[in-house]
Amino acid sequence: MTTSLGDVRPVGEQLRAWRQRRRLSQLELALEADVSTRHLSFVETGRSAPSREMVLRLAEHLDVPLRDRNLLLVSAGYAPVYAETSMDEPRMDSVRAALRQVLTGHEPYPAVVVDRFWNLIDANAAAALFTERATPELLEPPVNVLRLSMHPAGMARDIINLGEWRAHMVDRVRRHVALTADESLARLYQELRDYPVTEAETESPFEMPTGNEVFVPLRIRSGDRVLSFFSTIATFGSPVDITVAELAIESFYPADRPTADFLRERAGG
Repeated sequence: MTTSLGDVRPVGEQLRAWRQRRRLSQLELALEADVSTRHLSFVETGRSAPSREMVLRLAEHLDVPLRDRNLLLVSAGYAPVYAETSMDEPRMDSVRAALRQVLTGHEPYPAVVVDRFWNLIDANAAAALFTERATPELLEPPVNVLRLSMHPAGMARDIINLGEWRAHMVDRVRRHVALTADESLARLYQELRDYPVTEAETESPFEMPTGNEVFVPLRIRSGDRVLSFFSTIATFGSPVDITVAELAIESFYPADRPTADFLRERAGG
């Protein structure tokens, strides 16, 4: 099981763990952060107490998530600096408005907003296409879009290329676990890997696809039609709030003309 780096260990040990996770040597990190290798070594071994600015500088160059930067600061004896604001608070009005504008503007194509665990925060009307045949249990808040897409009682029953889509999504979560070292995300990763393989999947469902595709498509069955999608992911630039930093907008686009035509007809109807 992946161990969270936001624990009670000394800050030097945690910084070393993050550096090793990023596969950087002390020399490489020291050069990037413009500090001496000797000082970095002393910080990691606990022989030198880092300043608040040093903790933040090293965390920045190690691409440590904002919530874990707060934990590093606390471990070093400093107050956290990054707020985590509820989406319902007034100061988030502009964020909610921006998300709603993107979602609405993307119709008639599906789009969703998710948090760091891929829990659904918001979605446009077109995204209902993906939930039509899911069991009610999977639609109980908080709806997890990864669980919804790969659970045997969710979208998986309608995904034609489930093997390659599962491989793509599971690898995406694996890379996110590597980036964040989050235990809850690691448990979700294991859950997704353990879902039973259907007869329609290949014998090696976790092998990444190859071929002439320029992206991994999502191909789903809707009635007697086969719809094909690709997606893009957008995040907020330069966030300093944990909630905002962990939001992502996934926008789905038709990968062929019949899918585009169907979505426009569906919206018009």
